[in-house]
Formats: sequence, structure tokens, C-alpha cells
Amino acid sequence: MPSTPRVSPGVAALALTLAACGDSTSASDSASASASASASATITTLPLTGGESSGVTPTTTAAEGSGTLAVTGGVTGDSSGAASTTDPLKFDLGVMPDVPPIGGCGGGGGDMPAFSYIWIANSVEGTVSKIDTKTGVEVGRFTSTPIMAGLGDVNNGPSRTSVNLYGDAAVANRNGGVTKIAAQAKDCVDTNGNGVIDTSTGPLDVKPWGQDECVLWHHPTPTDPLAYNEGPRPLAWVGKLDAAMCPEKNPPLWVGYYNLAQNIGIFERLDGATGTMTNTVTVPWSGQNWGPYGGAVNKEGDFFVTGWATGPAVRIDFETVTPTVYQPPPASFYGMALDSKGELWVAGCDASIYHLEPESQVWTVVGQGPGCLRGIQVDTMGRAFIAHNGFPGGLVVVDTATKTIINGNVPLPGSQTPVGVSIDVEGFVWVVDQGGWAYKVDPETYQVVLQVTGLNQPYTYSDMTGAGLNLVVNPPG
Repeated sequence: MPSTPRVSPGVAALALTLAACGDSTSASDSASASASASASATITTLPLTGGESSGVTPTTTAAEGSGTLAVTGGVTGDSSGAASTTDPLKFDLGVMPDVPPIGGCGGGGGDMPAFSYIWIANSVEGTVSKIDTKTGVEVGRFTSTPIMAGLGDVNNGPSRTSVNLYGDAAVANRNGGVTKIAAQAKDCVDTNGNGVIDTSTGPLDVKPWGQDECVLWHHPTPTDPLAYNEGPRPLAWVGKLDAAMCPEKNPPLWVGYYNLAQNIGIFERLDGATGTMTNTVTVPWSGQNWGPYGGAVNKEGDFFVTGWATGPAVRIDFETVTPTVYQPPPASFYGMALDSKGELWVAGCDASIYHLEPESQVWTVVGQGPGCLRGIQVDTMGRAFIAHNGFPGGLVVVDTATKTIINGNVPLPGSQTPVGVSIDVEGFVWVVDQGGWAYKVDPETYQVVLQVTGLNQPYTYSDMTGAGLNLVVNPPG
């Protein structure tokens, strides 16, 4: 484990301006549209290079549709002992209280910001865990939905979380609805008027629905709680800053779900303060009876979404709420993320790694991992970390600048089913494993420096820390 914290360049820049900024509202006109653009794509396959690759050689495949293909709880510390708690605290895109204002924003603070959380869903029990990424301590566990139907099924319940630049979290529940949770007690609401904020303090203190005062709102969706293939999955806050370049407290939130009978993806943009829908759009879908699967936004607030397996890949313009559909290569899509340039990276359960340059509409097949690829996240150094289920599971590391595989198999000791990947503010890589834990991995040495246990069949993709959003809003350099 590094002896001193590493602060990612983009986050360090943001830390100079983040603060307890005043509320800011954003108005957007209601709109409804259907898919109006379909992008013609060129597809390139690159050979595997570097690292411990799987040795699988890509084969030539004809592209379908337009385009062509050219082949080319508890905490476990590291080996030095228990996890250290002596280093300065850090955060993931939250505020820095109790020091003089910096850069026009109120708050701010010290050498490191005040808090750092990763939000991991415990799918079968319908909760989300709030974990301090520095200490590995679970400091809260929240009921994420009022809907009990479907819980207990590993395929159902909450699965995607998203953290905004202010630090608050949202969680999408596959059995229906989206819920917002405040990261700081000062933003919670004393609904019972007892003069204190009643909220969870850890995994053994889960409040019943409606009794945790840091759960701010729930937006229902018109989906069947038992039809988990239709429920909300892709989820992403917009990275809005106010006039003082402070993160807006209540930015818009995108979410997507599925209507199987009509075979359409439905996307809503919500008011971050109330959860009220302000915009909606529908897109014809092709995810083999599965709805929209992964989502992320670029700097402009456009919502990128991919479907499961056969896609599609879609970008919904923030201003016009008009979708552009990118014809994907023959693929088996799973996880997705954007890099600092806002370009799309997709991990495939066919073990392939896909890249889309949206403006040129060129797809590249970068290479293959040792097994089904799941969650993916890109760090400020331009490295994509991808969970794989190659039995045993691990990570694949890709250089997004050169489109080469740096390491084809980073082992995760004791792994069962690694799923989601996220990056914390110091650059450490977090991997959620359905076995009931999460790994914290050093991106340089690949050493597991901390392991959080006590999770309940966790299944979380998407931007669990907010670092993915910060990467596109405040890119390095």
C-alpha cells in the first residue's frame, strides 16, 4: 500500500473549488422524442499486446447492419497488518467543511477533503451500503426501495448506484424506482421533528423504509417488480457546476428502464431536488429481452447507454433530448464507462473489449480477456480496469490511449464473481464481488490493500464513487 495518499489530478483540481455551495436550480423544458439518428460505424479489431493476456486471437467477423470490420462489514488489511487509519481523510467529490472558502466556494479543507464513500448495493436485501474508502468501514446501510416484491432474488433489487459532484448518491432498483440518499447529515431532513437526524450508522442499523432521514426521495417507475429484466438499471448524475464553479447540490439525474411488450428503452431525466421527471425519450431496443443496462454521462451531460449482449449503444443529447443510436459490432455487451474524452468503452461477456469514438462513429475491438468481462472504470491515468470472471476472477487492465492490454489477468485472491469496478479519489481500484465483499486494489502494484466483508450478495455496476463523473467534468491536464 502506498505510504502517502495519491490524489488523482482531476480530483485534486476539483478539491480546490468544492465546497458547501449554495443550492442551484436548473430548468429544462419537457420533451418527448423517439430515436432519430442511427450512426454508421467502422469497426477495427486490434491485436492483444503487453501484459499477461489470455492469448486469444481475435477472428474476422462480418458486422451486422451498417459498417465494416477490419481485423487488426469487516475490513481486511494488507500483508502489513490492519488497515491504517492515520493517513489524512479523503473523499469522492464531496464537500470540505469547516475551513475558509477556497476559489469562491464555501467550505474546503486541509490537505485532503473531508469524506470519501463508495455506495454498494446489497441486492437480495434491498439495501445500499455506504463505505468509507479510506478505512473500509461501513458507516451506513440504507433501505433503497419501498417495494418488497422481488427481493431475495439475486437478479432483482438494487444494482446500480451513482454519485454526483456534490457527494450525494442515487440507487436504481431493478424491482422498481430510483432513490436519492444524502451523503452528509446537514442535507438530511428532520421529518419527525425530534431535533436530530435519524439515520443509519452501519450495517446493523438499517432503518425501515420511510424512517431514515437521509433518504431524500423515491421516484417510482412503471415497471413490474418481478420483471427484473425491465427494471431501472442505467443511472447517471449530470456534472453541473454553478457560476462560482462549485458543484450544484441538485443536478439532473438520468435513468433508463424497459418496456418488453413494446421492445423500447425508456429514459427519464429527473429533477435532482425532488425526483420529478422533467424529460423523457424512448428508443427501440435490441437487448435480447433485457432493457437498458449501463449508463454514464459526458461533460455536456449527454447520457450514454448500452444494452445487454447485442446492445444497442445510444447517446441522448442533454439539450435536445434526442437520441443517436450507434450500430454496434457483433458483440455481447456487459459493463460500460466513459474515458476522460467522453469516449465509450464496453466490456463484453464474450471476453472482448470494445471502444467507440462517438464523433467518427468508429468501433474498435481492442482485445480479449480470459473470461466474461463485467464492470469497467477508467482512471485519470487513462487505464481501464475491467472485472473478469475467468475462473478464478480478476482484473484486466487496458491503456485507453494506445488501446493495448497492459495486464490480461490481475488476480484477486479468493474471488468468486467480481462484478462492478470503481475508482476512489486516491486512484485505488474497487472491485465488488458477489461472494459478499469488495476489494481495494493498488493500481500500480495490483496488491489488494484492503477488503471489506459483510456485504450481502452485492451486485453493483456504474459510478459508485463519483470518480467517473469527475473524470469527464474535470479531465486531467
